[in-house]
Amino acid sequence: MDVILLERVEKLGAIGDVVKVKDGFARNFLLPRKKALRANEANRKVFEANRARIESDNASRRGDAEKEAAGFKDATVTLIRQASNTGQLYGSVAARDLVDALAADGHKVLRSAVVLDKPIKAIGLYNVKLALHPEVAVTVKVNVARSPEEAEMQASGVDVMTAMFEKDEAGFTEDYDPNAEPGATAEVSTTEPTQA
Repeated sequence: MDVILLERVEKLGAIGDVVKVKDGFARNFLLPRKKALRANEANRKVFEANRARIESDNASRRGDAEKEAAGFKDATVTLIRQASNTGQLYGSVAARDLVDALAADGHKVLRSAVVLDKPIKAIGLYNVKLALHPEVAVTVKVNVARSPEEAEMQASGVDVMTAMFEKDEAGFTEDYDPNAEPGATAEVSTTEPTQA
């Protein structure tokens, strides 16, 4: 299906471009969200008549987004989550969690503006993109840790998992019996009664 774009769409085109997209993408995403019009003669005339207004509205929204983006300079969010000894989270960090954390820091962001390439499922430092406008994006550092102390260590550049295993703070120690046979375990084996 051919559509006329009413705003810039990433990896597709800019305002006024006539592009060919799959029918489902147009019907389910572009048309309901007023990002495009079907490319027919009537819509082309309507678009050309309103082109100046559409471009000025886009420019004003882009200006507002650029002002808002200035407030995100060096923005960092710290999220404390429960995780296993290997650093895997019990669950994952979702866009909603990031929006709530940013709101606590005084940044108002829509959940649809958070662009997570893949789910965050382990502790560590992540760069998350916020698309404030189709032409304006900022990057926020997200520090996911198990405790505030770990978060401070990660922020200073220490790899927490490597440091934990170097110091052997994992809490797991195995008893070693020097007299045991190779391959023997610490389990108590039961012997079967012998028949006489």
